[in-house]
This record gives sequence, C-alpha cells and structure tokens, in this order.
Amino acid sequence: MTRYPAIDLRDATVAVTGGAQGIGRAVAAAFAARGAQVVIGDLDLERARAAATAIGGAAHPLDVTDPVSFQAFLAAAGEVDVLVNNAGIMPNGGFLDLDERAGRATIEINLFGVVHGMRLALPGMLARGRGHVVNIASLAGKFPVPGLAMYNASKFAVVGLTAATRREYARHGVSVSAVLPSAVDTALASGLDMKPIPKVATEDIARAVIGSVASRRAEIAVPRYVGALATLSALTPEPVLNAVRRLVRDDRALLPDSAERAGYRARLNGNFSGQTEHQA
Repeated sequence: MTRYPAIDLRDATVAVTGGAQGIGRAVAAAFAARGAQVVIGDLDLERARAAATAIGGAAHPLDVTDPVSFQAFLAAAGEVDVLVNNAGIMPNGGFLDLDERAGRATIEINLFGVVHGMRLALPGMLARGRGHVVNIASLAGKFPVPGLAMYNASKFAVVGLTAATRREYARHGVSVSAVLPSAVDTALASGLDMKPIPKVATEDIARAVIGSVASRRAEIAVPRYVGALATLSALTPEPVLNAVRRLVRDDRALLPDSAERAGYRARLNGNFSGQTEHQA
C-alpha cells in the first residue's frame, strides 16, 4: 500500500463544495471539530455563510460547473490540503422521459464539477507533494437503478475517474478517494422509497470522509456491508439478480412522484439554467 504524507487536520485547510446543507454541511462541521480551517463553497451564499459561521469557517460563492468560479473559490481558500467534491443533484424518472436539461445538468454538476475541482486543486497539491481529494460518489456508481440512469452514469464516471487518477498521483504523495453512500436521509433522496437499501445519516458520511484522511482508502462504502453487496451483485448471474430485483421492487424511482419528491424536482427545474443544487 502506498504511504502518503500525513495530513494533520489541526493545521489543514479543507475546501468543501456544496457545503451549505446536507452532506456538505455535516462534512464541514466534522472537519472544523477536528481543528481544520474549513472553507465552504456553494451557490446559496447566504446559507453557506450561516453554515460557516456556525463552525468558525469561511464561505464563498461557487458554481461547480464553471471553472472560473471554481478557480476563484480555491484562490480564496488558499493552499488546500483536502478537497471534498460533494456538490451534486439526483433527478429521477425514466431515461426517455427525463428532461434533456436534467440529464445535462446531472453530468455537468456530478461529473464535471468533480473534474473542475480536481484539475484546479491537484497542481498545487502535487507541487507541495501532499494532499487529499475526496469525491462523494454513490453506491449508484456501482449498482444501477431503474429511474436513475443519468445519475448512475454520472456516479459510475466519478468512481472510474477517482480510481484512475488515484493511480496516477499516488507516487507523488497525493491521494484520491471515493466515498460511496447508499441512500442518504437528505433532500437529494427525498420522497424516494429505496428499501431495502438503508438510508444513512449525513453524520455517517462525514465520519467516512474524515476517516479517509487517515486511511487513504481507495473506496469507502457507507454502510460498508452495502458496498460488499454491490460487489457481489456484479458476480451474480443476471437471471438470479433480476429475480431479486423484482422481489425488492427496485424500479420504485420510476413511480409517480410523491409531493415531497415533486418539490425537490421543481427546485431542480428552476436551477437548470446554470444554477446547481447542493449534494444534500
């Protein structure tokens, strides 16, 4: 296993995208509790500032789809030791039914938001010979779900991007890890019945992100046993796997939206002109 230079969180600068609420806010708070200087980036600057004030950090505007915005955010943060690429959206619906704008936004935010952050933060880390990038992916990056095809596509891409760049930069002292939550109890999965996949708390994801700084593990599933099940599913014959999928009704993301889910999608529809939701 590669031995990476240690990062002391008591003397580290941590940048968190989509940090105004949900997973990002929990991650920011967890790093601040360990003494790190946390910088939150988000389109909702008012909410981001409130989150930063609560933890003694800083907040700056950030549109992860815009490299210029991302560059300004990182410049304001200073020498970043840990970058947490967290911002994302999750529209649901049949592949042919989903608004094309929703599909494009999913790729622009979930994938290229990560790409922009890595392209801009990695050169400084490589020059210093130390640093850590955490990409918040999803178990949907390992396990396809009907009704989430574009979300699956974006997260499969993030998992692959993380694995490839991890190999590229390990010898330079810079680590890249992916955290893969199952369904998270936030607005992102609001109104979606994902049973038997467990919903986990944002604090669980935050602990995994914090733990990655010490362990530098390549992938961390939350909860871990679901990650093992996703791996097992890849080895299961398709007829058997399809029978299990039918039994647990894995197509529920295709069902008509609940009022709660409709509210989330309405907010996304208002943001497809270039505004991004937070990974919540």
